[in-house]
Amino acid sequence: MTFDFHGRRVIVAGGSKGIGRAIALGFARAGASVSVCARGQASLDALAEEVTGEGLELHVLPCDIGDKAALETYLQSAMGELGGLDVLVNCASAFGREDNEEGWLSSVEVDLMGTVRAGHTCLPALKETGGTIINIASIAALHASTRTAPYAAIKAAVAHYTGSLAVAMAPHKVRVNGIAPGSIEFPGGVWDQARQHNPELYERIREGIPFGRLGRPEEVADVALFLASDLARWMTGQTLVVDGGQVLS
Repeated sequence: MTFDFHGRRVIVAGGSKGIGRAIALGFARAGASVSVCARGQASLDALAEEVTGEGLELHVLPCDIGDKAALETYLQSAMGELGGLDVLVNCASAFGREDNEEGWLSSVEVDLMGTVRAGHTCLPALKETGGTIINIASIAALHASTRTAPYAAIKAAVAHYTGSLAVAMAPHKVRVNGIAPGSIEFPGGVWDQARQHNPELYERIREGIPFGRLGRPEEVADVALFLASDLARWMTGQTLVVDGGQVLS
């Protein structure tokens, strides 16, 4: 299926690699005007260069999503550059692993408050267009986790907030949905590193997925495009699991 987002304005908050990168590329290739932020300038430049090579354009700016002022400045700049906003994708994660102050604080500031603050900043523009918000959670939100306790708990909060915001925004014709990806592998990502440095964990996870492999970022991006499209016009407050059946095992 081919999506057509010509005339739509999209912001991907946290999109220089992995799932966020695939979502940004997906929207750009579908004709949308797209802005992306991330902490690293080099990865943003590489993404912009790739899009330019395809004859497309991408607005990129570095931003620490855990910094309230920096995030708000970026979002206002992006909306000005795009001339409005139709779709906001909150994709950033600090991936807080350790059950300590650092793990919790980074997860709260980036994963949770980054999502909340981005929504608050962009809602006036989204109310004007009847736009949509897509929050990236995780299947880790669905069960207890000893390996990544802060990450799992905060992603659960993101999924819960997605429903609360959806109810609040329905009168304004703004839809809010989420995606809970399973284990997704891409170069330089967590599972790529596990495959190289912790093969026992990698194989245990892979064997627990009914399809016998980890997911690809594009398989999550396709669901994001669906949720932003008119095909999902009667969906709001939902967090869709995209994991190849991983949670079933």
